[in-house]
Amino acid sequence: MKRKEELKLAGVVTLYNPTDKDIENINTYIDDIDTLYVIDNTEGKDNEKRLPKNKKIIYSFKNENVGVAKALNIGAEQAKKEGYKWLLTMDQDTTFKKGVIDKMKEVITKQDMSKIGIVTPWHHTKLIEKKPDTEFDNPHDVMTSGNIINLEIHEKIGGFKEWMFIDGIDIEYCLNLSKNGYKILRINTIEIEHNLGDLFYKKVGNRLFLCTNHAAFRRYYIMRNYHYILDMYKDYDPDYCYRLVSQRHNIIGVLLFEKNKYKKIRDYIRGLKDYQKGIKGKSPYKD
Repeated sequence: MKRKEELKLAGVVTLYNPTDKDIENINTYIDDIDTLYVIDNTEGKDNEKRLPKNKKIIYSFKNENVGVAKALNIGAEQAKKEGYKWLLTMDQDTTFKKGVIDKMKEVITKQDMSKIGIVTPWHHTKLIEKKPDTEFDNPHDVMTSGNIINLEIHEKIGGFKEWMFIDGIDIEYCLNLSKNGYKILRINTIEIEHNLGDLFYKKVGNRLFLCTNHAAFRRYYIMRNYHYILDMYKDYDPDYCYRLVSQRHNIIGVLLFEKNKYKKIRDYIRGLKDYQKGIKGKSPYKD
């Protein structure tokens, strides 16, 4: 009996002002993939010499922040040209435990993947989420980092929306998959560590407030892009989309518990106004 050929896997990671720890994170998965496209969005500082010495790494210095979505698409297009069918998508702050990628590759080779747009492990974060008891499930959406995406399906649905720049990219991509008849396959028996920053919960009476501590500029993209997602998918998934744009709890959490309240609320308002004006792409604001 002929032995099934091992899955060839490329990866892409986006760098932006990476710390030494962010650079070291590459070592947790580089041995388990065949090529890694490093897209460096850092402005004015080439980080190539800081990278691990590994022939698998193909470095691209953009010298500007072109956004996460464009960086992911650059990696995807390069991988397609090299004949890859699957691409690991990574944030600089995500790490893998030993054996996780091999397990994901094994699942891909043994199951029908014709309708699977993303294969993902369980993401271990500070969010209050209960891990499902089943080995596999099909979540509504997942964070981009730590996933293996089907490049043929990436092509069919038009890739990541580059005009979104940062926030909402993962949500839109998952909704786009679902709307076009594709699914996310999550393997709950394996997990990755995903750093969501200084996230915490605060309880006031019977209400629990999630405080993400996202920087002010992130609030701009969250408010703006989530409203665009509502426009695109409200007919397909109205309940989810309307919940997405409701920022009441987050805004209350900012006002009660977070620092830099003025700038964060200001950027929420900026994002909403720019959505209403039809502005897309990189934020036009400098502060």
